Amino acid sequence: MKKSVAVLGATGSIGKSAMDVLRDQKDRFQPVLITARSDFKGLLELKEEFPSALTALADAAAAEGTRFDFSGGDGLLSAIAAAKADIAVNGISGAAGLKPSVAAINAGSDLALANKETVVMAGRIIFALAKEKNVRVIPVDSEHSALFKLIEAHGKDNVSEIILTASGGPFREYSRETLSRVTVEEALAHPTWDMGPKITVDSATLANKGLEVIEAALLFGLPPEKIKVTVHPQSVVHSMVRLKDGAVYAQMSKPDMRLPIHEALTWPETVCSPFGVLDLTSLSLTFEKPDLEKFPMLALAYRSLSGGENLSIAYNAANEIAVEAFLKEKIQFLEIPRIVEYVLESVDSKASLEPLESIEAILAADREARKMAEDFVWSKK
Repeated sequence: MKKSVAVLGATGSIGKSAMDVLRDQKDRFQPVLITARSDFKGLLELKEEFPSALTALADAAAAEGTRFDFSGGDGLLSAIAAAKADIAVNGISGAAGLKPSVAAINAGSDLALANKETVVMAGRIIFALAKEKNVRVIPVDSEHSALFKLIEAHGKDNVSEIILTASGGPFREYSRETLSRVTVEEALAHPTWDMGPKITVDSATLANKGLEVIEAALLFGLPPEKIKVTVHPQSVVHSMVRLKDGAVYAQMSKPDMRLPIHEALTWPETVCSPFGVLDLTSLSLTFEKPDLEKFPMLALAYRSLSGGENLSIAYNAANEIAVEAFLKEKIQFLEIPRIVEYVLESVDSKASLEPLESIEAILAADREARKMAEDFVWSKK
């Protein structure tokens, strides 16, 4: 019997990779829901290709006059509930992916999670809800997918630390002076991965790795000191674990997001895949320490882990606002970490260490942090 699949954010970078996996594995998977934020043309094309799947466009204005089953934010959540997929791939970008993750879990769907903000903002609540609904949260980020498989293979009790790899982005050899003149076009030219604009800028600032450090701490229940980061420009080693005996084990594959999506959809089986296959004879691998002075977003992520849920929420919210401002050329590249640091300091001065008890409280904290970041951006004008 085919496994039914919902693809949330199907016209984005992760969604396109997920659809490729479904095309390759037609005998295993049946798409039952395909969604997009505002790309109605892309969604219409997918609707024609997969006519039996429900469709939802989250932007109600963009959906006006089109032939989708659901539209608007509430319509998206209703579509997830109606589809009742065996597994949902959440490829939605940013904090907008949180409510769809909750909806998928409430619908009884396993969650193949590429939306790291779900965990960064609300990991404790999400994992408790998944346990209550008896569903699984399977990471899709290439680094966390690798760690998921490595820890499963070796046993968490045998792991002394985990090592996340970072490509270093396009600017790892730039001086700070050169970084001050980085353009949007330059920031969007990633050397190894093909991603959406927001995550590409995050890779250039190392904010993406910062978010992944926070995500790893919550996914695997590890303290910050047991989560290390190394710069690996070739993006072939996706993560490593060091065991208590000192041995290091790595997951290696081509930088192709279709492989971790395939692994999430087929877990706990290991199924043949054409994605990510390496020619080992062509490899030359290097590893470097990240430069936290040039790229302070990584250090700020570790700082946010020590300050309770409010700081992790603030880190993500401020970064989203700052990246949006950079992409619109309202601020310079190096102002992104300055905005995030300002918001973290502001939140830290008044934040309670008590855990937030609901998604509504988390979203309220997110809105407050965004307002701080927006005010800071406007103050620069």
